[in-house]
Amino acid sequence: MDDRYLTIEKTSTEETKVKGSRFIARAIRVDSLELAHAELEHIRKREYAATHNCYAYIVGTPPHDVAFKYSDDGEPSGTAGRPIYDIISGAGLTNILMVVTRYFGGTKLGTGGLVKAYSEAARLALESAGVRENFVTDKIKVDIDFPSYDSLLKAIHRNGAREIKADFSDRVSIEIEIRRSRTDQLVGEIVELSRGKAAIEKVE
Repeated sequence: MDDRYLTIEKTSTEETKVKGSRFIARAIRVDSLELAHAELEHIRKREYAATHNCYAYIVGTPPHDVAFKYSDDGEPSGTAGRPIYDIISGAGLTNILMVVTRYFGGTKLGTGGLVKAYSEAARLALESAGVRENFVTDKIKVDIDFPSYDSLLKAIHRNGAREIKADFSDRVSIEIEIRRSRTDQLVGEIVELSRGKAAIEKVE
């Protein structure tokens, strides 16, 4: 199972100038379409005097449930939104919104010049933002007898999972987050160490 995906490390803003035009590129991490739309609207309001606010976003966790969109925002077709999209998709990124704001400087750049300017602005913002590796995860809740708790902790550590919260009484109720590709392995180990007596359920 491929549960690995890449996104940006941090939000970044970079500005370039081409023949008098200012290009302000912003790379923003977004974990939902709603957040992508909200961030885009925020930039549009902030840069209301700009000539264009061109953008592209990719949201979701591969290989499924991925949504994308790009817009030239009045620039000649194919000269802004698609080049921005190509920069972020070419880097294998998701959960990212890239907006490149242009303030026209009086000199037309032509279609080739526009593609180059928007691509370069997006590339610079992406380099500044950095890239980080993430994993699709599952959350499971385990109810286990107290004597098995130490063995459970070792299994959690061994599988690279983490304990989110735990409640103790005569038994232990623990919530665990684990990389999706390792979920079945951990569940199997919990069944074995508890001799089938642990209650295991997936948390939505």
